[in-house]
Amino acid sequence: MSDDTTIRVHEAAPGVVQVTLNRPEAANALSTAMGRDLLDLWTRLSTDVSVRAVVLTGAGRFFCAGADLKERDGMTDTAWADQHRLFEDMIRAQLACPFPVLAAVNGAAMGGGAEMALACDFAWAGESARMGLPEAGLGIIPGLGGTQLLTRAVGERRASEMLMSGLPVDATEALSIGLVNAVRPNETLVADLVARAVLIATKAPLSIRAVKAVVRTGAVLPLAEAMELELSEYNRLFTTEDRREGVAAFNQKRPAVFRGV
Repeated sequence: MSDDTTIRVHEAAPGVVQVTLNRPEAANALSTAMGRDLLDLWTRLSTDVSVRAVVLTGAGRFFCAGADLKERDGMTDTAWADQHRLFEDMIRAQLACPFPVLAAVNGAAMGGGAEMALACDFAWAGESARMGLPEAGLGIIPGLGGTQLLTRAVGERRASEMLMSGLPVDATEALSIGLVNAVRPNETLVADLVARAVLIATKAPLSIRAVKAVVRTGAVLPLAEAMELELSEYNRLFTTEDRREGVAAFNQKRPAVFRGV
């Protein structure tokens, strides 16, 4: 793994990649350069079959403060639109990753930073984390899926209040409303989530990818269609070598060795 200019990338464990947003002097704000680096990274990792899970976090005391408003100060409408198209491609590339992407929200995640966390399959928060979408106070609305992903995570009424008020929630409230799955001490957050990613990486990779696809797609389908989607993946998976290995390992009381076939 090699580092890009605005992000650090390394293999935290076999099959588990840690991606760290690396602009701590700017609260890890999302700049044009970071957007480009993340787009390239997600595109590259998506074709790497050795990747079983990714943990996304921030350097220093922040996860990501959102778009870099200093960079945007004085931008023409054309330049703003061009930059936002890059960010749109970036978030779509993250959402399209076939493996789980997990957020370790180690500090403030605001605006586009909150949207990156929402685009993950699930998130854990450090005790000092705050998450919010303040765009209405800037004359815009979230534009990287924030309105839709937040609504799916916490429900329409809570999402409406957060989006309309622009007020952030702390880690405790984020947990209570389902915005994050767990709260951990700041000092152990990333290591704890890496450990969970390692556990996920021991499972059959075809199964994990199928779970991700079915959960994401099925969530917006009528129940009958979603169940048919689930069944189609089930029927595909039980013919694989990994299914045979999983059953054999269970009966032989040994760890399974999955090969993704």
